[in-house]
Amino acid sequence: MIPSSAPVRLILASSSAYRRELLSRLGLPFEAISPDIDETPLPGEAPETTALRLARDKAAAIAARHPDALVIGSDQVATLDGEQIGKPGDHARALAQLRKMRGRRVTFHTALCLWDGREGAAPAQLDNIQTFVAFRDLPDHELDAYLRIEQPYDCAGSAKNEGLGIALLERIDSTDPSALTGLPLIALTGMLRRAGVRFFGT
Repeated sequence: MIPSSAPVRLILASSSAYRRELLSRLGLPFEAISPDIDETPLPGEAPETTALRLARDKAAAIAARHPDALVIGSDQVATLDGEQIGKPGDHARALAQLRKMRGRRVTFHTALCLWDGREGAAPAQLDNIQTFVAFRDLPDHELDAYLRIEQPYDCAGSAKNEGLGIALLERIDSTDPSALTGLPLIALTGMLRRAGVRFFGT
């Protein structure tokens, strides 16, 4: 473990406003840098494997340019019946996603990597937090109306649970409440502690 008195530079390997907002809750100074990597799943790759690989690749890409930093990488993959559900990108695809998921339970894999490039540091820490989300069985006109209000086209699963999208959901089961929004803070604070970061000045 690096001594807690050592200065720590913290970088979030992400351009996501959701992840920046979540990380800011910890009260730690940090930078956010986009990793600009290819996020395409590999052929035959399991959803959990995709999420973990991309979280690590994002952190590694930034760590290669900033080896003195603690770098946080995260990625989320939603799945239904074992099939990956990506970011819809537009209204038509989002509506198709919500139609497919209504009345069903969707699994969200939120992978996390903390890459510590400082001298004497431990290897990268990795974890995957699963969140199980039950969607309400709502009619097309409500799904369409929701999408036109919130336009969650950059969200895997086409719903912002931190916003009006919560009205589409019936139940959320997870050990880490912020994982569904994109950055599992319980897992992250554990990783940061193991890397020598202290939150309360002791």
